[in-house]
Amino acid sequence: MKAMVLKCSGEHLELEEVPVPSPGPGQVLVKVEDCGVCRTDLHVIDGELHFLKLPLIPGHEIVGEVAALGMGVEGVRLHDRVGIPWLGWTCGGCEYCLTGRENLCDAAKFTGYTLDGGYAEYAIADARYCFPLSKNMPSVAVAPLLCAGLIGYRSLLKTGDGQRLGLYGFGAAAHILIQVARHQGREVYAFTRKDNDTAQEFARSLGAVWAGASEDKPPCLLDAAIIFAPVGELVPLALRSLRKGGVVVCGGIHMSDIPAFPYAYLWEERSIVSVANLTRRDGVEFLSLAPSIPVTTETHAFPLEAANEALTRLREGRISGAAVLVPSLAYPLSPAS
Repeated sequence: MKAMVLKCSGEHLELEEVPVPSPGPGQVLVKVEDCGVCRTDLHVIDGELHFLKLPLIPGHEIVGEVAALGMGVEGVRLHDRVGIPWLGWTCGGCEYCLTGRENLCDAAKFTGYTLDGGYAEYAIADARYCFPLSKNMPSVAVAPLLCAGLIGYRSLLKTGDGQRLGLYGFGAAAHILIQVARHQGREVYAFTRKDNDTAQEFARSLGAVWAGASEDKPPCLLDAAIIFAPVGELVPLALRSLRKGGVVVCGGIHMSDIPAFPYAYLWEERSIVSVANLTRRDGVEFLSLAPSIPVTTETHAFPLEAANEALTRLREGRISGAAVLVPSLAYPLSPAS
């Protein structure tokens, strides 16, 4: 099969022909229809996350059809359509797993990071961590829901019932989450890079009541803010925009250092929390909710061989919505098509 392989942190991916893997006990082999390109992939490829498997096939927003079953698989059948997320395996027996916090399992394994992922024509997954998907849902549109959507949903849960919500970094996760927030009757305030008029207009088109630069103060104090951009300097800016008792949720797996800031920004019971990974319960809840809203995704399809181009555009902020790799697309092809 064709696969885009990371040989060394900080380098471009290489297109290789590699053997189609065989599923072990409890695993399934999935023929990849699409795989979303996530900012976490950049952190993995750039070496900002340690202990990754090398060589590695990245990618953890995988949509595909089950092509083979390993021994002992239950609940998944041949030809089922499934989604494979970031959380790929947990021990099931530690304190965290036994108390509904499997996302914090010390022994957890992650798709496209410590396990090979979906930048390929086939992928292996633990059957317990595959989400069933309707065959009626367009696969390119579904792929971003499996991380950008899930992490956004978990981040939103951390904000409680706050009505005025700020979103810092308006990319794949934010453009999904704003639809959920608006469905819940919340007001959304979008913060982007300075002078990024395209992203700000995109946010307004999805229902943001205000959009501006991250350095700007919104027209009113916020109940909560979610930071998707991996920029530590945004934390004090978000705190500064909160009303008393508000919360800042850091939704990324990696962030640059948070600079010192006046205690007054945190005082009056403001708080900062982070979101780590996801649970299967998050996935079931969100993937049931999304079609009822319905959540739509702005996507840009790239051939598998154009993965490096997709990653470069994401890194430079030149993707509106989400990039998705489609192995069946012929190459070369205009990456923005």
